[in-house]
Amino acid sequence: MKRRAFLAASLPALLAACGADNIWASDEVVRQARFVSDQPPSITLFTVIGIPRGQGGHSALMINGSQRVIFDPAGSWNHPHIPERHDVLYGITDNYRRFYIDYHARSTYWVAEDTVPVSREVADLAIARAEASGAANKSFCAVESSGVLRGLPGFEGAPSGFSPTKLRRWFLTLPGVTSQRHLDGDPANNHDVLLKQKDGVVTNRPAAPV
Repeated sequence: MKRRAFLAASLPALLAACGADNIWASDEVVRQARFVSDQPPSITLFTVIGIPRGQGGHSALMINGSQRVIFDPAGSWNHPHIPERHDVLYGITDNYRRFYIDYHARSTYWVAEDTVPVSREVADLAIARAEASGAANKSFCAVESSGVLRGLPGFEGAPSGFSPTKLRRWFLTLPGVTSQRHLDGDPANNHDVLLKQKDGVVTNRPAAPV
């Protein structure tokens, strides 16, 4: 009986540890953070890739439509000036885009930035699908990113599964894709240092074509 009671008491904690982050910024905060880019509508797949083995560490989508957001399922990046609803990050200016990349790029990982042009309608549909997907469980970044993509015209073939590199290999077959490779020899993610900089400004390190 004691063992059964212990397991019953422990179950909520175990489920919480395996569950998703339920962060929900207010309407006003999200509205104030809204950023509209002057770049053409597009969908970008970020893939964090291990060095030297090439294993996939993370998948995320940056969507540029009526506003620019990052869908960061099960991600760990955050900033006090960037509101989040579940896994959608709002207010992604160019500086915050660089901040996001710099956070993930380090001596043990590089970041692939692959971008496909889309119509404004498709981009906004992608934002809506990301917003409706809810908070992702840990390790489900590629699963959730692929799920958002599969509901879009032209992206129906996105593979399911947990592999960020498999998703990226498919994404690279899409028409019009352009790629950049972001490298950073720092041993850490610089998160604490970058948080102290105004508006998350980081040095724009040159990106090499993949």
